[in-house]
Amino acid sequence: MLFRSQGMGKTMGDRWLGLDPGLALIGWAVLETDEEEQPQLLDCGTIETDKNLSTSQRLLEIEQDMVSLINQFQPAYIAIEMPFFGRQIKAAGGVMQALGVVSLVSYREAEIEPIFLHQSSWKCNLGNGRATKAEIAEIIQQIFSLKTLRSEEHTSELQSPCNLVCRLLLEKK
Repeated sequence: MLFRSQGMGKTMGDRWLGLDPGLALIGWAVLETDEEEQPQLLDCGTIETDKNLSTSQRLLEIEQDMVSLINQFQPAYIAIEMPFFGRQIKAAGGVMQALGVVSLVSYREAEIEPIFLHQSSWKCNLGNGRATKAEIAEIIQQIFSLKTLRSEEHTSELQSPCNLVCRLLLEKK
């Protein structure tokens, strides 16, 4: 079980937990709107599972870490990026099982029905429906005035805040 947190500041308002699901790695971010309803990044990180464990053991790790995340941050809403598999169909089974665990824990722990965001729809709100991980990371760095980001390799934790920013902006329209 590996639950990594970036440990950022706190504000007040509607709190969102955004997730980029996977079996090996789940990127997560917590956003909260401030008095002007502008999204503030509270924290972000990853849930990583040991690839040497069985799928059942990995799902148990995800379940335990999700319980910790929800209890620690008490989100009012949970947004999950819908996975896109393309030609990586082999990974689909594990990712979909992880998505089921995330949905179950969201409802069991906080009675929250997650909102599912489709990748192309939130990327279009960034001005480019085919944005790369590097472009997404750059946009997130600008939105949240971050000086540095973890490696581009771990942008899944950064995509979640982007999902949530897009969702918050869409709700204002």
